Amino acid sequence: MPMKEQLLVLPSLQGVRKNDGRIVVTQKFVDGMTQYVECWDGPVKAILEPARAASNNLDNKCVVPASLPFGLELMSFRDRRLTEELRESAVVLGGAEHRQNHLAAACRRAGTPFVCTTEYTLATREQIIAAEEWNPLRRWRRAWWERSQERANVKSVRAAAGVQCNGLPTYQAYRDLNPRALLYFDTRTTGDMMPCEDQMETRLARLLQGEPLRLVFSGRLIAMKGADHLPPFAAELRRLGVPFTLGICGAGDLEDGMRAALAQYDLCGEVLFHGNLDFKTQLMPLLQEETDLFICPHRQGDPSCTYLETLACGVPIVGYANEAWAGLLELAGCGRKVTMDDFRLMASAVARLHEDRELLAKLSLKAWDFARQHTFEGTFARRIDHLRECAGLTPALVS
Repeated sequence: MPMKEQLLVLPSLQGVRKNDGRIVVTQKFVDGMTQYVECWDGPVKAILEPARAASNNLDNKCVVPASLPFGLELMSFRDRRLTEELRESAVVLGGAEHRQNHLAAACRRAGTPFVCTTEYTLATREQIIAAEEWNPLRRWRRAWWERSQERANVKSVRAAAGVQCNGLPTYQAYRDLNPRALLYFDTRTTGDMMPCEDQMETRLARLLQGEPLRLVFSGRLIAMKGADHLPPFAAELRRLGVPFTLGICGAGDLEDGMRAALAQYDLCGEVLFHGNLDFKTQLMPLLQEETDLFICPHRQGDPSCTYLETLACGVPIVGYANEAWAGLLELAGCGRKVTMDDFRLMASAVARLHEDRELLAKLSLKAWDFARQHTFEGTFARRIDHLRECAGLTPALVS
């Protein structure tokens, strides 16, 4: 019987097929799959479930499947054809969520190890519902469904050959359920994208001169990211007498209301909307060269890559104490957390750092040092090693 070599990846991300055969995915997905190809000695394939409409992800792009270095197909995870894909793979990397919770058992029947990734704890999913759903009855129904679904998630994690936990919240929640639990932090930042010592010295020298603080928020302008708190936060900063500018990068449903609120506060001069920025050529240079502090009013603890990518630029974070940021801050010590949904406390934390520029510079260096230990390449190398262990593969299979 020939040795199975394929790595099969089943992401939670869905794909949209265009009439010309192209598929809408995200640049982050393509980058991640390409890195699997670089690390895995054998074929790599991704199967995505089809969606009718593209998500509002900021880095959506259309790809031609035949031009990619990995296989890409759209298929329901309940499709009978998936059984053959499972059987032909050396290991399957999927998720612990409602569309995939049957796959650990399906892989066992196919004789293939299943490794699941986890991102959202039950608490985080309930926070997302609270931020998105204002109707009390619908909110209760969605929360009830999530609580019942959590039992299936736990069962899937227990049955898997291993679990890869994106961020501390799910690692702390699930690590005792599976003997092969790996903690990692999601990031798109490669080592060569990080600022060098000279760049850090130049930026911190300006910071220590007492120039107005350059603040940045990046992400979708939606309720669960707390974007609606940015205007009153900025108004509170001005009341506290903090000289600042605030750059808002991204787009979303709340943008018009935010612009109207800033006009009411007469803050249009201090707060600028940059729109959607290309990650490598626009957002990263902005963070590395023109940002002193990142503002993160996330109302939920999803393990956003924003955290590590911001720290990789040597930029500390002041944010709400959701479980993802609170846990990461405990490890890295490179920012400040405040009570959830309290933009006044967040402004006060920024004001204190404005008064203590030496401390802010030290936090910047801590952020930079921590992120250097968790680069894109290093993270994928650890994940590939973990997949090897879970699949019982020899070093000869995986480079």
